[in-house]
Amino acid sequence: MSYNVVVIGATGAVGGEILKILQERSFPVNKLRLGATARSAGKEVAFRGEIYRVEETTPEIFEGMDIALFAGGSASKEFARIAAAKGVTVIDNSSAFRLEPDVPLVVPEVNPEDVKHHKGIIANPNCSTIQMVVALKPLHDYGKIKRVVVSTYQAVSGAGIEAIEELKHQVQAYLNGEEVEPKVFPYPIAFNLIPHIDVFQDLYYTKEEWKMVFETQKIMHDSEIKVTATTVRVPVFRSHSESINIETKVKITREKAIELLSNAPGIRVVDNPEEKQYPMPLFASDRDEVYVGRIREDNTISNGLNLWVVADQLRKGAATNAVQIAELLIKYGCVKQNG
Repeated sequence: MSYNVVVIGATGAVGGEILKILQERSFPVNKLRLGATARSAGKEVAFRGEIYRVEETTPEIFEGMDIALFAGGSASKEFARIAAAKGVTVIDNSSAFRLEPDVPLVVPEVNPEDVKHHKGIIANPNCSTIQMVVALKPLHDYGKIKRVVVSTYQAVSGAGIEAIEELKHQVQAYLNGEEVEPKVFPYPIAFNLIPHIDVFQDLYYTKEEWKMVFETQKIMHDSEIKVTATTVRVPVFRSHSESINIETKVKITREKAIELLSNAPGIRVVDNPEEKQYPMPLFASDRDEVYVGRIREDNTISNGLNLWVVADQLRKGAATNAVQIAELLIKYGCVKQNG
């Protein structure tokens, strides 16, 4: 069987990755439609050897579609429920629905069966949350995680195509001795770190940091896991990195952690200090695995572990995870065909 698929936000960084991954994974697409803003309407995009013209996103674009993949942004709030009302199963990359009780928040390696309970919309988690919970899941199953302290090192591509271009421009300007003027970020990002992603909210945490708290609890089905996060933008083009410290109820040694992580789906352990082998954005980019290394016991508490986790946030952190959700929908027979 094949399915009619519409990709909303098809001309953006995540939308382009969704199309790329649909091709790579041979997703059974019958009819394809591409939606974007009025400004991008009319652009041409190649998919499986054919050229598709991008349409302006309107309610009519969802007619006869089975699955809608939203790349994120304001279109989700405007059109996701409209699409669902037309019988289209929506997989949404924005933050609009993630914490709504009737919307499953899914990472296929962690809580795949949650897709069975959707009511028209399934949310894709925040990119930083996705790679973290993939790494936490096998450790939580074995040792019951009590607390997580995470600091992120997030690539500029997480802020979109404009952010990538800003970093390129600023690096060149800096090397040429020219003045750097930030537009996407509040300060220059080239050769700098900005400990501020999204708006500040309660207790002086940012929205990005609260996302990691509440999304982790929802995905892991455990509101008792305590999470505290510091999210930082770094001058890396692609792939997010995270320093994660966990405390568990049952002790997990370094050796046991390596065993658990090595046998878990979607994870690649790279941990050989003697040979200077550890995860880095350089190696994780354009890959779907979550890379885990620098695994070591926390010397300050009895049941603690430190991890270094790296993943391509455009792929596993967004587009790949969304396509994997669509594959789960087909596997479990949870897609209504309207075409």
